[in-house]
Amino acid sequence: MFSEKRSNTLHGILLIALFSCSAFYIADFPFVKSLSFSPLIVGIVLGMIYANSLRNHLPETWVPGIKFCTKEILRYGIILYGFRLTFQSVLAIGLPAILIDIIIVGGTILLGLALGKLLKMDKDLTLLTSTGSAICGAAAVLGAEPIVKGQPHKTAVAVSTVVIFGTISMFLYPALYRAGFFHLDADQMGVFTGSTLHEVAHVVGAGNAMGKEISDVAIIVKMIRVMLLAPVLVIMSFFLARATVRKGMNAVKGEKRKITIPWFAFGFLAVIGFNSFDLLPQPVVNGINNLDTFMLTMAMTALGAETNFLKFKQAGAKPFILAGLLYIWLFAGGYMLSKYLLPWIG
Repeated sequence: MFSEKRSNTLHGILLIALFSCSAFYIADFPFVKSLSFSPLIVGIVLGMIYANSLRNHLPETWVPGIKFCTKEILRYGIILYGFRLTFQSVLAIGLPAILIDIIIVGGTILLGLALGKLLKMDKDLTLLTSTGSAICGAAAVLGAEPIVKGQPHKTAVAVSTVVIFGTISMFLYPALYRAGFFHLDADQMGVFTGSTLHEVAHVVGAGNAMGKEISDVAIIVKMIRVMLLAPVLVIMSFFLARATVRKGMNAVKGEKRKITIPWFAFGFLAVIGFNSFDLLPQPVVNGINNLDTFMLTMAMTALGAETNFLKFKQAGAKPFILAGLLYIWLFAGGYMLSKYLLPWIG
């Protein structure tokens, strides 16, 4: 019985792995590459196509394998993401850029929560959308999902808002920069780009279109935002636990408050620390990063496979309105901080 259950779980995992391989193949198409759509984004689209077509024709016994990808593989993928960062890269960019990142991340999440309340949005969806806009797009939404414990379709909706507005920015920033709209020097433009664009891929795409000098700064600033994911998840876990207690959801009187410790967030920081010592050869690190991208693609594909388009309809326009308002804040607030605060504190 146990062997049969494990076999069914493996079937679900292998199904998602096959979809993920397809996502890598499609992401390498010239047109898809021109949009800077990573395999993660292609994966969730493939998963959603499956969920709305073939899902009802495959055994339900495969579902545990799909869910395994959305939980366990996701957590280990977030941990390995730390191999893309070092503490030296943070120190190289300096305190002013770090401060701007902290303001952007904190301000975006707090503003998102306030706007979500005004829009009378679902709280889980509000938090996922705000976290994705604030930190690192889809990866941040994935990181927050185990803490928020929202339904898979909410994660998919939050990711879709990030994709839409991040993609708009990736094309808009270079166009406005070339048109002379931004009155920023190269360092300021790099900080502005890295602190406000959603996905790492979006920052790379926009930065490369504006020149290496801007791109180098933008990528480091973006990676600092990625590093803020760990403390944000810990703080989020604490406040969500407090909110649960206040609502009286603990049935047993006097029960200790349960805080979901995001152990993978600490693993993420530990990996960054290890990577900072430069103990592994670069080809090995590159291999780990490729494996990590595949694991995150599997997680995204599995989340898509749990998402029915009818649930998007149920979510309505509010998540996209919220993401749009946060996008305006990121654009205007990030520009003001980069233009005026950065020289002042630098």
